[in-house]
Amino acid sequence: MEMAAHTLPLLPADRPRYIMGVGTPEDLVELVGLGADMFDCVMPTRNARNGQLFTEQGTINICNARFREDAGPVDPACDCYTCRHYSLAYLRHLYTAREILAYRLNTIHNVHYYVNLVKGMREAILAGRFADYKNAFYAKRGDASPAF
Repeated sequence: MEMAAHTLPLLPADRPRYIMGVGTPEDLVELVGLGADMFDCVMPTRNARNGQLFTEQGTINICNARFREDAGPVDPACDCYTCRHYSLAYLRHLYTAREILAYRLNTIHNVHYYVNLVKGMREAILAGRFADYKNAFYAKRGDASPAF
């Protein structure tokens, strides 16, 4: 973050500013705030294959025992195919059974989450309300925005 904060302002404002190899939702929010425009990251798909799912409240690990009988979706605020059709309990079962469908459904959810994250940031920027978006993003997680 320190390097991005130093270098992004040095790049031409009329050109895309690309960041490679970063990818937590927090990273993307912070880097957009610093002026980054594009990202390249395997995190949504790789983490999905490893049972980690991104939600508005933070990250969950689908293999946790607490999801064994949870009939709810991964994220109640999400309208992706996975959240609309499958419960946490079923996703956990698929994942612990090493069914290939688990990786596919987890990936669908994570990619959908990232697309909506970027869409929300884009809309906030166009409306001149990115600071409000960033504050709301961290409030949903129960965190304060990190100071870099």
